[in-house]
Amino acid sequence: MIEIYVSTDVEADGPIPGPHSMLSFGSAAFKSDGTQVATFSANLELLPDACGHPETMKWWSKHAEAWQACRKDIEPPAVVMVDYVKWLDALPGRPVFVGYPVAYDFMFVYWYLMRFVGRSPFSFSALDIKTMAMTMLGKEFHATSKKNMPKQWFGPALHSHVALQDAIEQGVLFCNMLAQCRR
Repeated sequence: MIEIYVSTDVEADGPIPGPHSMLSFGSAAFKSDGTQVATFSANLELLPDACGHPETMKWWSKHAEAWQACRKDIEPPAVVMVDYVKWLDALPGRPVFVGYPVAYDFMFVYWYLMRFVGRSPFSFSALDIKTMAMTMLGKEFHATSKKNMPKQWFGPALHSHVALQDAIEQGVLFCNMLAQCRR
């Protein structure tokens, strides 16, 4: 079975799930040749008894347009995550979670999957774009940033803190890096 790379971006109101909520997330599924095969996105209701972290909410106050985008058409997490698993299970291959930074995005998605569905189609692993770039560029981890990456790895700039747009941008970056690795 082929692998499908599921580039995922999360917007949240704090640093960890549970005390804080995942506000929205978007996933863009790509074949290894860079073909985008499907997308999924949702805005979620806040977790009961959770609250926004003061530093994160200060950041959101400076990004009003992105905040408004992630707070419209909100749905219960239990419904969204069941729909997400159905979407992942319908992909034409085995899903691989891809993120930048993967630790943050995967932590939220995995926690929500386990809490509301009881399983993760990704198992408990994920692929980090920054780590892949570090390896490809032969740089130290903290010296590896998007500004230090080759321009040809990037597609159109979509970064807006709207989860699906950011997931698509990251997916294109990953697929371009993967193509270079395989040449």
